[in-house]
Amino acid sequence: MSTLVLMRHGESEWNLANLFTGWVDADLSERGRAEASAGGRALQDAGLLVDVVHTSVLVRAIRTAQLALDELGRAWVPVRRSWRLNERHYGDLTGLDKKATAERYGTDQVHIWRRSYDVPPPPIDPANPHNPNADPRYRALAPDVVPAAECLKDVVERMLPYWYDEIVPDLRAGLVVLVAAHGNSLRALVKHLDGIGDDEISELNLPTGVPLLYELDDGLRPQHPAHPLERVVGDPEAARAAAAAVARQAG
Repeated sequence: MSTLVLMRHGESEWNLANLFTGWVDADLSERGRAEASAGGRALQDAGLLVDVVHTSVLVRAIRTAQLALDELGRAWVPVRRSWRLNERHYGDLTGLDKKATAERYGTDQVHIWRRSYDVPPPPIDPANPHNPNADPRYRALAPDVVPAAECLKDVVERMLPYWYDEIVPDLRAGLVVLVAAHGNSLRALVKHLDGIGDDEISELNLPTGVPLLYELDDGLRPQHPAHPLERVVGDPEAARAAAAAVARQAG
């Protein structure tokens, strides 16, 4: 059996402001830091002692992992980071208020951009003041690899190589693996693990700061098929309430 824990970062400052964030490096809000620490305590209470962590290169995921490890007393474990675990790139929606964007383009159109499996938002304009593409953390990437916008299908395609090349070897080695990432990069991984269909995955909302436990068989498939929110480590009612709050976000 292999043990995998998925944890969406705690609420960020841009989540709090209801802005499309994507690759912008927004830090955790005060509530988000509390959520991350609570997630670590839930892992401690469940006896899930993490051996290795994988995060994106965005500070809200990095900080979430650090706070959770502090609660576990395991700040010393290896942490590996990759842009392939980044949040979905929201293109030219980046930096826009979600409610105002829905009022401008219509709720249906914004829902398509946010939730359809294979329809990306408009590509980011080089003049967009929040364009993250020139960030030094992506300097080593080939220009044609850095996206201008992504749909969830794109996130699945750029995440899976990291899953196979970096996370799977840790699981095969018998390590307890924590992946601290984002709503869409984790939805991409959940889709792969649980075999969720293209239409169904669009309705999945993952709560912030809540660990999800996957016990995987020798084929790295869930031993006990279940809805992701039935895999919560900690208070399931609180997790469902947090997921519902994500679903209510404007746009």
